[in-house]
Formats: sequence, structure tokens, C-alpha cells
Amino acid sequence: MSIRIGILGYGNLGRGVEAAVNAAEDMELCGVFTRRDPSTVKIMSANVKTYSADDLADKKDDIDVLILCGGSATDLPEMTPKYAADYNVVDSFDTHANIPIHFAKVDEAAKAAGKVGIISTGWDPGMFSLNRVMAASILPRGHAYTFWGRGVSQGHSDAIRRIDGVVDARQYTVPVEKAIAAVRGGDEPELSTREKHTRECYVVAAEGADLERIEHEIKSMPNYFADYDTTVTFISAEEMKEKHSGLPHGGSVIYTGTTGEGTKHVIEYRLDLDSNPEFTGAVLCAYARAAYRLNREGVSGAKTVLDIAPAYLSPLSGEELRAHML
Repeated sequence: MSIRIGILGYGNLGRGVEAAVNAAEDMELCGVFTRRDPSTVKIMSANVKTYSADDLADKKDDIDVLILCGGSATDLPEMTPKYAADYNVVDSFDTHANIPIHFAKVDEAAKAAGKVGIISTGWDPGMFSLNRVMAASILPRGHAYTFWGRGVSQGHSDAIRRIDGVVDARQYTVPVEKAIAAVRGGDEPELSTREKHTRECYVVAAEGADLERIEHEIKSMPNYFADYDTTVTFISAEEMKEKHSGLPHGGSVIYTGTTGEGTKHVIEYRLDLDSNPEFTGAVLCAYARAAYRLNREGVSGAKTVLDIAPAYLSPLSGEELRAHML
């Protein structure tokens, strides 16, 4: 039986999830739900309907897992607990500092409903989180370093677009090469947030908007830009389309540690992504499979990638995994 998937939100991430669901042989897309007028939202999948988000009140028996594709700044803190009261849900909440609060709210709603809510999936938090924990568990005497980019951050770009007077925005996270070279060389430098990355923001402002105010709001935004050296460049809509239409990203987790009498080891996990939303959508899709399986086993409450065994993500059986992947 196919896992019946619903998608709430149809921006770049929603389209990435749609592509991943359609590529999965054990899943079927049952509907795309939007806060916009459904008649204006054109999806890729033939014979799949687009609904108003309000219609989710009547779809509880038709969807096994609802994948939430809203932004972390304002959408997911409200959406995930709300829909975890009716559905198994998966989100990509990525405001690291607020994950414990978000987890608690989703956990309360999901447990009360007997549902599973998997939060903060994607690649960071997500795949990078797993690799940080694995490395630190194997080499407890060591240090983890995480570098992102160069690439477009969907969450940070979305946060800029929420500012009054902003029409469009792209935010590039840029690692400081000097810091990466020092870590890969086996040094264990103490690096501040500001010393590891810079942030480049390209913004299309509305005609007549106060550019100084917009720049100040960006640079002072907590959890997003306040702790970084940030540049803001105002450009035209035409330049945005010509030079910044893609959504690449990537990065690496580098862990340096020692064993025995100071024997040194370096572990590195690296991603180079042509499309951030398509890769993130694929991760959300894999964890939707896990949410479905866990709930069928009677599990409820909030989970993160750290709580879920890899076998729950794979469409292969345990026998197949042991024979071909182990």
C-alpha cells in the first residue's frame, strides 16, 4: 500500500517535496494545500488536486503524512503544532536556537492526538546534525565545526522577504576559507560565529521603500543576521532574475578528535547541492516514510532525526538493507 502524502505550502520547498514524492515508488501524492487561491496554483503532478489549506479540516482520513513546507520565521511555529493535532507531520524548522521550544509544542500536540511529528528535517538541522552526533560519540575528545555555503539559504531569504518594503531577496551564506583551511589542517581553533561565515543579501525593494530601514532590520535580525558580518545590496528585479534565480547550497561538518596517545583524526561530511529545496524536499520525503512507519507501530509525539534509526527512512526491507547496504 502506498503512503498517502499531502503537501501544505507550494513554494520552492513544496515543489521539491512534490518531485521527491513522485520519485518514490511507495508513496502517492494525494493533494497540495495552499493558503493562496487554489485556482492560481499550478502543480507538476497530473491528476492531483490543489486545495485550500482550510480543506485540511476534512482530509484526516485521506492523508497518512502531511509535509509542511512553510517558513521557519513565522509559519512553522504555528503550523506544526496545529496540524500535529490531526496528522502525522514532518517539517524543516531550522531556527536552531528555538528547536527545544518548537519540539515541546509539537510533542504535546502529537502525543495528545496519537500522531508523530518529525521536526527540523533537512540537511542542517538534519543530515549535519546526525554527523555531528556520530563523530562526537566516536571521538569524545574533539571539536565539531560546521560550515555552510557558498549557497542560498531559503530560511534566511524568506526572513528578509517578510520585512515591509521587500519585494524579493536572496541570502548567500559564505564560509570563511581561512577558517576551513585551519580546521582541515587538524588545528582546533576557537572560532566565533562571525569568524566562520559571512552573509551576503541581495534585495529587491518596493518603489519608494526606506532602504536604510530595510538594511538596518536585516543586519539587526536576531538568530539570522545579528551575529554575522552582513552586506546588503539592493538590485533590480531584472538583475535578481538574471543572476540569482538558482538555489544552490552545501557545506560540510568537519570533526577533529584524538584517540590513544594523542593520535589525531579528521572526519568530514560534505554536501554540494545544485538545488537546496529539491534536496531538502527529498529529506522531508524520507522522514515522512519514517513518520508513517513509526505511527503504525504505535509511536506518538515529536521526534527529530537524532531519534530515528536509518532503516525507517529506506523503502528497502530489513533483509534487503542487511544484504546490500550493511
